[in-house]
Amino acid sequence: MSERAVPFHCPFCGDENLFPHEEAHGSWECRSCLRAFSLKLLGLLRPGGGLR
Repeated sequence: MSERAVPFHCPFCGDENLFPHEEAHGSWECRSCLRAFSLKLLGLLRPGGGLR
């Protein structure tokens, strides 16, 4: 099994200074703009639109 993908850039400031956040799985913190955020996969998209 492969590891999960990690974000390369902060969605707020665009910097690459990201580290895992301790509170929850999938949470990240940007030490440049001092924001914490989480990522969640909603699902796969159908070719015509919408989620599967």
